[in-house]
Amino acid sequence: MIRMKSKRNFIIFLCPTLVLFFLYYSSGRLHLRTSIQKSQYDKQGFLTKLDGKLPIELQYKYANLSKGECKPGYAQAKMTSIYPKFSKPAPMFLDPNFKRLSKISIYPPPFGVKTQEKTIDIILAKTNSYSLGPELDSISCLKCIIIGNGGILFNKSLGTKIDEYDVVIRLNEGPVSGFEKDVGSKTTMRITYPEGAIQKPERYEKDSLFVFSAFKPVDFKWLRQMVFNEKLRKMEGFWKSVARVVPREAEDMRILNPYFVQEAAFKFIGLPHNKGLMGRGNIPTLGTVAITMALHNCDEVAVAGFGYDMKTPKAPLHYYEKLMMSAIKESWTHNISKEKEFLWKLVKGGVILDLTNGI
Repeated sequence: MIRMKSKRNFIIFLCPTLVLFFLYYSSGRLHLRTSIQKSQYDKQGFLTKLDGKLPIELQYKYANLSKGECKPGYAQAKMTSIYPKFSKPAPMFLDPNFKRLSKISIYPPPFGVKTQEKTIDIILAKTNSYSLGPELDSISCLKCIIIGNGGILFNKSLGTKIDEYDVVIRLNEGPVSGFEKDVGSKTTMRITYPEGAIQKPERYEKDSLFVFSAFKPVDFKWLRQMVFNEKLRKMEGFWKSVARVVPREAEDMRILNPYFVQEAAFKFIGLPHNKGLMGRGNIPTLGTVAITMALHNCDEVAVAGFGYDMKTPKAPLHYYEKLMMSAIKESWTHNISKEKEFLWKLVKGGVILDLTNGI
């Protein structure tokens, strides 16, 4: 009787112990598995091992397309495969319903539109156009290329290749005339801001969109004066001289969605948030902003003229002038090294094609 009682007490003691051990072991395995899964991604959410190979499901999806044929949804699919948090819906330009975009409503420029809503309403009512235009809007699969201004473009003879893209995006003052052999002759849009805009009216392309990207509140005031063709009187608030006239009709002007600045800075690159205000080293370059925009709105994305080779100080900084790489100074607003890290992930992961191999 005593022996049976002891045996029963032992079983009563053993059962909870085994249950506790099982739970501990299971939680440990789960924690280990979770840790392994987390280690597959870096702190920004990108896969740590990138090889550019197509996932099997994408191989089947694009298997029957002929070489060179546009691959519908390719950029989004590849981006999602290396960055699962990617979400495609994000309009290229602001339209009269821009206030519905909650992600840009809580931040002032450059990350949003807060404090500038009334001015934007006035500008959009005048431009009355908010897309790429009827011809490009009707294309079911868009191939886009962003042309950087890097010296790496010089003497590459990529002009013909660049002009084959449906959408050719140029940045700031990068000239076309006289450099067609290397940079092409086609311009769909030119993205810029007041200090970066072409200052000589005769240098503007006749058939391209003027796409404005704001970096500070005063920039919207400048755009309003350009849209309404008003004389620019005050120059306060700009860090260098700005264009006094933009020789484009109001319907050819657009406002770039500032969400792309926000997403590139805080999600993709991991720059300091600074409570959503412009600060030291937390503004992405316009080139990276343009690439971010293209990932959301184009089926295939390529770049050319990107990348600074700091190890070659005598290399040309830009394709259109003799300024050398050594002229680059530490930027207060940009973090070039972290930005290059992000762009390298896109190239290595096969999300974008780098025609000049500078990234």
